[in-house]
Amino acid sequence: MHDISLGHTIEDYLTGEAVEATTYEDLRQALARLLVEERGWPAERLIPRHPIRAEVDGREYTRLVDIAGFDADGRPLLLVLFAPGEVTTYERESLAAARLVENGPAPLVAVTDSKDAVLLAVKSGERLEQGMQALPSPGRALALSEQYPIHPLDRERRCRESRILYAYSESLYDCCGGAACAAEGRGARFTEKRPEENSDGGEG
Repeated sequence: MHDISLGHTIEDYLTGEAVEATTYEDLRQALARLLVEERGWPAERLIPRHPIRAEVDGREYTRLVDIAGFDADGRPLLLVLFAPGEVTTYERESLAAARLVENGPAPLVAVTDSKDAVLLAVKSGERLEQGMQALPSPGRALALSEQYPIHPLDRERRCRESRILYAYSESLYDCCGGAACAAEGRGARFTEKRPEENSDGGEG
């Protein structure tokens, strides 16, 4: 089933803002509620629809992740991605997103379909735990981040991870034969035009 608009809005659990209701948005809202009410995350340290920016062929490409969790100093600690399918098939793109997040990388990333979840160490890609219990409390996330630290990427590695994120975002959510349509629905898009697209064709 595709993530399509239901034609109305609902209140976002974390921000109180009106967000578009889609096929899976209620599950994303339930995920945010679980992190706050069952795992103990302060709501102000969770940001929904957090942008991940990558550079592809000289253009900025932005992909939104469902929830980003931060430590007390405002550093990204955990990314959580909702996956409408087998969670392990989303691991590689999730690692790329966590490696590219601003002020990151984030040391941990989790993928969940609301019934299953997998928690990954971002540096190595190691699967730390599977099952809904894998979604960590902020205290456990902090402890794991110290156990599995990751340092900023060099430019070559960022370029490689950017291409991986772009490729997965454009292809894994292929919808009705139109990958671009599916990617737009997930908040994935180019936010800068190519230099030649900004030119009117005239000479300077």
